[in-house]
Amino acid sequence: MSCCDRSNSSQLTFMLTGIPGLEAAHVWLSIPFTCIYVVALAGNCTILFVIWTEPSLHEPMYQFLSMLAITDLGLSLSTMPTVMGIFWANHREISFDACFAQVCFVHSFSFMESSVLLAMAFDRYVAICYPLRYSSILTSARIAKIGLAVVCRCLLGVLPSLFLLRRLPFCRSRVLSHSYCLHQDVIKHVCADITFNSRYGLAIVVLIVVLDPLLIFVSYILIAKAVVSIASPSERLKALNNCLSHILAVLVLYIPMVGLSVVHRLGKHVSPLVHILMANIYLLVPPVLNPIIYSIKTKQIRRGVLRVLTPRRIFSPWHHGS
Repeated sequence: MSCCDRSNSSQLTFMLTGIPGLEAAHVWLSIPFTCIYVVALAGNCTILFVIWTEPSLHEPMYQFLSMLAITDLGLSLSTMPTVMGIFWANHREISFDACFAQVCFVHSFSFMESSVLLAMAFDRYVAICYPLRYSSILTSARIAKIGLAVVCRCLLGVLPSLFLLRRLPFCRSRVLSHSYCLHQDVIKHVCADITFNSRYGLAIVVLIVVLDPLLIFVSYILIAKAVVSIASPSERLKALNNCLSHILAVLVLYIPMVGLSVVHRLGKHVSPLVHILMANIYLLVPPVLNPIIYSIKTKQIRRGVLRVLTPRRIFSPWHHGS
């Protein structure tokens, strides 16, 4: 067993891992990863630009969508430096402080995405079940308070566990399993009793990862009851279509999240490649797919994106009569 290293934490370093067995192909693998990050950054920036510049989109639904886009940007930017550093320059070493900062950002934005999707479910519930009171319930001030509560909830969930982890001694062998630092990966290299840390982490997982999808599910049960009571079939279809983008975004986040949790908990004999693949899908896919989903399924966003991507025609007065 590796000895403990109780030296100054600022002197400690961790070694990140690319894709085991494919080290020789890292340069080629950098191409799809670069494309993934470019699509994620460009897509979410476009969504934010469309919502910011189009006054008709300054409504609660699109304000929550802008929160989701900001969260996806933060999640992408949190992992991009180390992932691309490995694939482009084979730079695997990361300092203790940088690793803990990355753990903070990755888990905060990940939990934040779950919280924002819960807030968006509440938005859909109010819009369908209380359409006449929608504007009075979801005022700009109340949306700002919801956004602040989301940030505080995630930081209060992540920071205490990091402070506890930072005080523990680490083993001399500090080779991590991923291209970025994750709490469940870093804690494996602690040479001390981590019972309290593990229980605290489990409590946070139950509070956010389990409670959020449960509340989203309950909100859609209430929405389904309200939709069934609508007499007009066309109005029913319209109500369901308004929820489709959000349902897809929920599935895109929680299916990989559940898969990664199952692999970490039960897949001790599973190939390390499966762990890395599931972690990459969980952290990289939602920021890519969310702007695509909302651009395709939401008419107002689709029009705004086309307006941004399509150059405006300059009409000449000589062709005015043609």
